[in-house]
Amino acid sequence: MRGVTLKQLRALRAVSDTGSVTAAARELFVTAPAISMQIRQFEQNAGLPLLERAADKFVLTAVGREALRAAQAVDAAIDEFETTLQTLRGGVAGRVSVGLVSTAKYFAPRMVGAFARTHPGVKVSITVGNREQMLQALRDFSIDIAIMGRPPEDQSCAADPIGDHPHLIVAEPGHRLARRRRFDPALLTGETFVVREPGSGTRNLMERFLEQAGVTPHFGLEIDSNETIKQAVMAGLGVAFISAHTVAAELADGRLVKLDARGLPVIRTWYVMRRLDRRPLPAVRAMQEFIVANRADFLPTEP
Repeated sequence: MRGVTLKQLRALRAVSDTGSVTAAARELFVTAPAISMQIRQFEQNAGLPLLERAADKFVLTAVGREALRAAQAVDAAIDEFETTLQTLRGGVAGRVSVGLVSTAKYFAPRMVGAFARTHPGVKVSITVGNREQMLQALRDFSIDIAIMGRPPEDQSCAADPIGDHPHLIVAEPGHRLARRRRFDPALLTGETFVVREPGSGTRNLMERFLEQAGVTPHFGLEIDSNETIKQAVMAGLGVAFISAHTVAAELADGRLVKLDARGLPVIRTWYVMRRLDRRPLPAVRAMQEFIVANRADFLPTEP
């Protein structure tokens, strides 16, 4: 029903509560004729009576009772909004949607969890994808913050560096190059690589490294999961260029080895970023500042 105003809803609620137009006027600090006018306009919009007289007071009709429920819902929503607005101004509540490139899921959830524990009024959601997916999510405003590598080249994001991000080539322990030290990357020519999908930042970095090293690899399995890539390498299906943060456990217990080619590790930088053209809510700003301030507590060290 169009044309119903907040004043009409509150006038109806006040008359229902007090049973009197005069008492409702006193409650709302207006005149009795003003209350009568609001009720009359409301009934005209509804096309049915909302009040009827019973003895010495007004009571709601069936339609009036439905209208009262709507008035109560509106008041509750306004109260909730006012409370939320107050807490948002203080930076202690709200919602933050965080996007992670898949490699970041090995450490970033601990960052987000620590933030959530110190900001219990903030509801946090996490989305995981590859680099292109996270950039698109930023463009679509479907995430507030992204934790990923190199910022987009169009300067559309406010990006803060949070630490080094080393990349390695890993192999099964029995690989022919496992014991070689600082070998020429040309020895990787013809090696089968288990690779990430197009759009992955790791894939892009691998291709640049191999091209600069003059290596012509053979691309084997193409997999969009770091966990599955590790399993494939351990099964002897090839080697992989991969983030050191994803293989720390496997290197530590000897299930994988890093190949000591010259030029490795390739060091890139982790960033936390948000769009410049979107004014951040206090909760979003608080999370970005928390991540920057506490970055050293969560980033793993190179194995």
